[in-house]
Amino acid sequence: MTAPKDLPYTIVGRELVGQVEGMRVQILSLAPGETVPWHYHTIVCDIFVCVEGTTIVTTRAPDGEETRRVLAPGEHFMVTAPMPHEVSEAGEGCRFSLTQGVGEHDYFPA
Repeated sequence: MTAPKDLPYTIVGRELVGQVEGMRVQILSLAPGETVPWHYHTIVCDIFVCVEGTTIVTTRAPDGEETRRVLAPGEHFMVTAPMPHEVSEAGEGCRFSLTQGVGEHDYFPA
């Protein structure tokens, strides 16, 4: 499983809630202007649950069409492998829960 310290980007906050083989739950925080850059996973799904602020998950279909999901607190969205995606905020920062699984986590820039 790819460790957060090995990822090619930094964000203002990352708290590990729990991890077992094949699954990880974290709370991530983005400051204004920060993003989790475009990437994809080959096996695991990402389940985003907005906790605070506005979390924006943008996906890119194989034909290049992008879709933005704007999440308010309490709303969730799942990105399945191998869909490229980016996570951002709406200008005031945000916090979101990220559940990743089931399987070996990997990270590939897209």
